[in-house]
Amino acid sequence: MKIVALNGLLGYGYSEEALDIAFSEKVDYLGVDAGSTDPGPYYLGSGKSFTDRGAVKRDLALALPKALEHKAPFIIGTAGGAGSSEHVSWLKEILIEVAKEQKLHFTLGTVLSDVDVDYVLEKLDSGKLIDMSSEFPVSREAIKESTCIVSQIGIAPIMELLKKDVDVILCGRACDTAIYAAPCIFNGYDAGLSFHMAKIMECGAMCSEPVAAADVMQGYMHEDYFELRPANPARKCTVDRVAAHTLYEQSNPYLIFEPDGVCDLSDTVFEQMDARTVRVRGSVFREAEEKTLKLEGVKRSGYRTICPATIYDPQTIENKDLIFNTVTDFIRENTKDTLPESSYAVFFKTSGGKESSMGIIIDVIGKTQEIADTVCALARSRMLHCDYAGRKSTAGNLAFPFSPSDIHVGPVYEFSVFHLAKVDSLLETAKITVEAVK
Repeated sequence: MKIVALNGLLGYGYSEEALDIAFSEKVDYLGVDAGSTDPGPYYLGSGKSFTDRGAVKRDLALALPKALEHKAPFIIGTAGGAGSSEHVSWLKEILIEVAKEQKLHFTLGTVLSDVDVDYVLEKLDSGKLIDMSSEFPVSREAIKESTCIVSQIGIAPIMELLKKDVDVILCGRACDTAIYAAPCIFNGYDAGLSFHMAKIMECGAMCSEPVAAADVMQGYMHEDYFELRPANPARKCTVDRVAAHTLYEQSNPYLIFEPDGVCDLSDTVFEQMDARTVRVRGSVFREAEEKTLKLEGVKRSGYRTICPATIYDPQTIENKDLIFNTVTDFIRENTKDTLPESSYAVFFKTSGGKESSMGIIIDVIGKTQEIADTVCALARSRMLHCDYAGRKSTAGNLAFPFSPSDIHVGPVYEFSVFHLAKVDSLLETAKITVEAVK
């Protein structure tokens, strides 16, 4: 069975030639991941996509007609970047737009995976909420403040839609591996090999040389092994690259944790079959005694204003800590009658500084945008002319690459829920629908 990964993330682009090559032989399934928590909590909170609409449409406009022509179900995971119902609606709108423009007709299966605050509180009260880190313990207050919470589905909802013989599957928040493991397991292939292949494929051509998330990867599943080969002839899979990507985002080099269980790689063997193809065998799946789904929730924590700048004077760089403390004290003193300290936070983020220049971002988060703007302006102006012992310059300490110097970023979100929930069924949070797109 052959599965094709369009690229590492929908909207990242790929070689059209590579897609043509991939479909020059029979393709059973086409998949692509469309989201990640890598860009942080903002996108889940705001309902916006971190990928560009035009770029997403381009990727879909080329791939969708090929998938339909070849009768290869097209599986899309974590729609819109964060996978909430709002993100699913956004991506669905693009799919329908492409369908109308190209006069395409297909059956669309959709999986929403949002959960509400009461669902999470019930898990907490029944002892079914598990901390993923001791540094981020569960908090009833944080759960109640959450504005959006999603569950990260595994293979079960996708397999339910495969049973319904749909042409396109559009998922809310989903495990990257579920996109590629579900069709393999649905067709009776070994779960250990299926999850392992899916883990490597989900980033597109990242397991090849040259590395690229923006290109097409081909996976060939067999009874007791799988093979990976990039579609683009300019790339090749090597044992080093494939084995290295197995470790990607894993805390344990031998174990890949999934909602369904654990993929054990202790006896996995990687073989170079030809110049561009790697074969993998020996991966084993161990089913979990207790099924869990990861919950991701966000709350609004304020509004942000930033001021990027550069310091070119080595003496100023040497005194940066003194300057930061002086600026912080200045802000506190000048706002003591108007702004409580609890209404804002100031951060000085630096890069470089070992030679004669250092980049700095004054980062202010306020309870309101106005507070963030005020505090950032105070920090910028005080730092610009802050004195210190031995200072020779009478001009400004900072150079500003932009005018205006202060940039209003807007709402800031933080994760309020990032925990595992014990579930009675891995379909527990999935809301599945099927419709015809004409």
